[in-house]
Amino acid sequence: MDLAFTPEEQAFREEIRAWVRSHLPEDIAHKVRNALRLSRDDLQRWAKILGSRGWLGHGWPTAFGGPGWTAVQKHLFEEECALACAPRVIPFGPVMVAPVIMAFGNAEQQQRFLPGIASGEVWWSQGYSEPGSGSDLASVKTRAERQGDHYLVNGQKTWTTLGQYGEWIFCLVRTSTEGKPQTGISFLLIDMKTPGVSVRPIKLLDGECEVNEVFFDNVKVPVENLIGEENKGWTYAKHLLSHERTNIADVNRSKRELERLKRIAKAEGVWEDQRFRDQIALLEVDVIALEMMVLRVLSAETSGKNPLDIAGLLKIKGSEIQQRYSELMMLAAGPFSLPFIEEAMEAGWQGDFPGGEVANAPLASTYFNMRKTTIYGGSNEVQRNIVAQTVIG
Repeated sequence: MDLAFTPEEQAFREEIRAWVRSHLPEDIAHKVRNALRLSRDDLQRWAKILGSRGWLGHGWPTAFGGPGWTAVQKHLFEEECALACAPRVIPFGPVMVAPVIMAFGNAEQQQRFLPGIASGEVWWSQGYSEPGSGSDLASVKTRAERQGDHYLVNGQKTWTTLGQYGEWIFCLVRTSTEGKPQTGISFLLIDMKTPGVSVRPIKLLDGECEVNEVFFDNVKVPVENLIGEENKGWTYAKHLLSHERTNIADVNRSKRELERLKRIAKAEGVWEDQRFRDQIALLEVDVIALEMMVLRVLSAETSGKNPLDIAGLLKIKGSEIQQRYSELMMLAAGPFSLPFIEEAMEAGWQGDFPGGEVANAPLASTYFNMRKTTIYGGSNEVQRNIVAQTVIG
């Protein structure tokens, strides 16, 4: 296992760093640096900038118009984007559904859907979870009945991240009730402008409508929007999740937020408190350990070995770190972090804030939002069971 970057990889990092810092709009970087609200326009503007360079699909092979980077190069790209305070690439199009279309879609589907994903023009959403199907995803009940040249879809999806912006959604739908639950699931692409599709926002603890419910009421979906074979959707869903092996750790954002924590601690005068600095040091050690775990996975992939099946470990540790840095930011600011003012999430907000440090205004919102990290993507309790079975044995 070699965790040192080669001279070529270091040169690649410098190239990425220079390009990102010269092309990332400063107003967007300001919002990310200070945990302010990002609009749909902000997110898509950065996606289109990356798309114009051919880097929105930074994990794509050259055969489909991607850069054909190695696992290490992809990691370095993501790290430099995070450290430059670029928004995270919304993964549902370029990271999730695109690899499924590449692997299991036909040539017509690839030509139809991939260009819009690569350019950032089309916003995709994910239709997996349902009110009774979260960690137990195989129990999905949204039904798709074949009627001639189309499917008739009825049901509900929930926790659809940024679904209010969605133009297309990829869904797991039930096309058969025979046999095991996994054998009756299909993978369907649905135009969200189709009559019968409705979206209802869900307001979270932080006051944001980051997730949504999506309802399907007799929605007609052309059969040509079926990916692969009917009733084989579970196989495609697992392929999709395999592309989140290291991303789910979100270690690059944690490294950036660790620096933000230090800035807040210094501004609030608690940096000189040895006990508080010890807590920051312990967090930094865990961030470094998480990064080493990610690099172990990348080293295995680069050397041609079987990647370590530790996605569950990455998710557990990554989500706990995100909660800890948001908690330490609150502790650093003390009582000045407590007011929850939704308007403070807007860039340029000039309202009165106790303590005078406007940087403290978004802290409560960030803290509330991070309560979700140990629940989504398979709760940490479920992940520990998976780790026990697949890693420990």
